[in-house]
Amino acid sequence: MPLALLALAIGAFGIGTTEFVIMGLLPDVAHDFGVSIPTAGLLVSGYALGVMLGAPVMTVLGTRISRKRMLMLLMVLFIAGNLLSALAPAFSVMLAGRVVASLAHGAFFGIGSVVAADLVAPDKRAGAIATMFTGLTGANVLGVPLGTLLGQAAGWRVTFTAVAALGVIGLAGVALLVPDLPRQEGVRLRHELAAFKNVQVLLAMAMTVLGFGGVFAAITYIAPMMTHVAGFADGSVIWLMALFGLGMLGGNLVGGRLADRAAMPLLYVALSGLAVVLALFTVTARHEIAAVVTLVLIGGLGFATVPPLQKRVLDQAHGAPTLASAVNIGAFNLGNALSAWLGGLVIAAGYGYTAPDWVGAALAAGALVLAVLSAALERRQSAPGTVVASTVVGAAPAERPAPAHR
Repeated sequence: MPLALLALAIGAFGIGTTEFVIMGLLPDVAHDFGVSIPTAGLLVSGYALGVMLGAPVMTVLGTRISRKRMLMLLMVLFIAGNLLSALAPAFSVMLAGRVVASLAHGAFFGIGSVVAADLVAPDKRAGAIATMFTGLTGANVLGVPLGTLLGQAAGWRVTFTAVAALGVIGLAGVALLVPDLPRQEGVRLRHELAAFKNVQVLLAMAMTVLGFGGVFAAITYIAPMMTHVAGFADGSVIWLMALFGLGMLGGNLVGGRLADRAAMPLLYVALSGLAVVLALFTVTARHEIAAVVTLVLIGGLGFATVPPLQKRVLDQAHGAPTLASAVNIGAFNLGNALSAWLGGLVIAAGYGYTAPDWVGAALAAGALVLAVLSAALERRQSAPGTVVASTVVGAAPAERPAPAHR
């Protein structure tokens, strides 16, 4: 694998750390600014909203410059947002810093996925994407626990300063190691937008929303689930999340290895397994050891879907994949926000802290249905007797009857 993938992984590590570390520092931030915990929660939802909106907007703004230069600008934006959060004199300023940092998130992973795929042979594209996403999964194993401990010991401002320093390292890595690949000639914004006419691109994004939404339905409420239901001490949440991160790391590596050879079978297995495991979590969450095993499996099965889904978007949007790739990253955060909201509804309705697991199982099952539908449509398009028009930039795939004589 090229060294450039290491630079992309470092940037992903910093972005993953800043996205999730706030969850463990929320009480400290709320106390320092004199706001309630629900108000401080805007630092999480505001970031997610920024990712969803920033992914397409920043990608569109970067269509006229090289992908390397855009990645560097995104890292500068990331550094500025985290420094603003670290130095914020008021809660509103910190919220603004979180939103600024979030604007880099979706576009960095979206453009980075395209760059990673272009650096390797076609049969290694998913593995290259998975290598970059190793930075994100590694953030949950190391960055988030260490950032939380640092914040608890030295203050949350020190944590965000350290995250900004990670951004500086990522910026240097991109500048030194990522080649300045030439932009495709003739590709304009209208060509990038045309990818959304392809039903397979839309189905892949819908699978992303539902599949990863299934994961976050459970993980958003993992702290009360593990402490009030499984019986763990409050201080155990940090290492439980680290174990979840290990599951994500393993699932990402396995998904990247298998997606180049059997993407759809991998999605069938991962999504069906995820639906079953999330349903079982309503029972296993009541026993400490079983809860830990289930938590690791949720991370592994959930993130095993990321490389094949991201690769599928790139493949189906062939010729102009950058915007579609970035929007698919936003789809992950849309799934996170949707599932967290639905999970909160069932808890508020009095069904208990394990009820979001049922929500997650239903979302994962929905993603599986879409995967089966996507494959069926693909088989129909390639069936004998049907000629499928070549996918051209700016036009949706179309079918026409096969000629009577060949």
